[in-house]
Amino acid sequence: MNSPLLPTYARADVLFERGEGPWLFARGGERYLDFGAGVAVNALGHAHPHLVKALNEQGSKLWHTSNLFRIPEGERLAQRLVDNTFADVVFFTNSGAEANECAIKMARKYHASNGQPERFRIITIEGAFHGRTLATIAAGGQQKYIDGFGPKVEGFDQVPFNDEKALLAAITPETAAIMIEPIQGESGIRSFTTQMIKQFRELCDKNGMLLIFDEVQTGVGRTGKLFAHEWANVTPDIMSIAKGIGGGFPLGACLATSEAAKGMTLGTHGSTFGGNPLAMAIGNAVLDIILEPGFLEHVRQTGINLKQKLAALKDSHPDIIEDIRGEGLMIGLKVKPLNTDFISRALKNGLVVLGAGDNVVRLLPPLIIGDNEINKALSRLDQTCSEMETK
Repeated sequence: MNSPLLPTYARADVLFERGEGPWLFARGGERYLDFGAGVAVNALGHAHPHLVKALNEQGSKLWHTSNLFRIPEGERLAQRLVDNTFADVVFFTNSGAEANECAIKMARKYHASNGQPERFRIITIEGAFHGRTLATIAAGGQQKYIDGFGPKVEGFDQVPFNDEKALLAAITPETAAIMIEPIQGESGIRSFTTQMIKQFRELCDKNGMLLIFDEVQTGVGRTGKLFAHEWANVTPDIMSIAKGIGGGFPLGACLATSEAAKGMTLGTHGSTFGGNPLAMAIGNAVLDIILEPGFLEHVRQTGINLKQKLAALKDSHPDIIEDIRGEGLMIGLKVKPLNTDFISRALKNGLVVLGAGDNVVRLLPPLIIGDNEINKALSRLDQTCSEMETK
């Protein structure tokens, strides 16, 4: 059927009308187990009572004032993020792409404020995905996103994944920062080794560069730590977050040390909607749950359980599943059939999963799932694999 929507998505022909926890319900009454979570966004599932309560309470009081006035809930959320991370300051946005734009501008402005405006280039990693704006598609460097949009935004140097020699060769007197995702999501759940992440930090310290972590997909508990870089015991100078921090509401943030952010003075950056009272109330409600004692431990144990059962599934279907990747509840299955065929078949079996590069199927369930949901998901994955084998 014709649609008034711009045709930039190949949408599945399913109309969801409500959700409850890890479940989605279509118009016809069909029930689906959601192991996509809106691409790692619905960290606490659908219609979480605490988030609904925060939305209703704030929604009946005040939605928007602009950043021309103080926003108490925003100051509270910023302080909580500062208290639980490396950061000293926070800038709120509406999306991950905006958070990354802020991070890029901040890194460039830092060097300009040091009297080195020529240091504006940022090293990124091939296969990265940092957003869909002109600057962030240039940062990601994937040609399929760049083609047709005019000259590529200058200032980004891509190096191959885990290529130490190319990384060292890319550093010049104009290099301002290195920007990475601790685990690349869109390119197929590719994780940097702890050693490589430590090397990024060492190189930045040695060469007077800033280290930027894009934790838009990996952050807010997704890997079993509040942020994925904590596994390597390495801290960045700047970090972008989004997705899970809003629990389904559009919310992102750029976090930084005071030193890294020193160039971002009055009037250098802004956002009309970023940090509005409604978003801030929901962000705080998300942190209420994520920061509860034992919550992240639950994610870690659930992730281990899921991976163990997926390993058994792989052993049962070696002609379908080639590899299992990821950390916590950010899991990738590298499959042998087309991942798009696998995803479509899983959807028919009542399981929502996502695609990624390198023919990977992504499992990004809500962080609240337990053994019951894992067993149901494995049963549907097993059914999907069996059906693919007989095609």
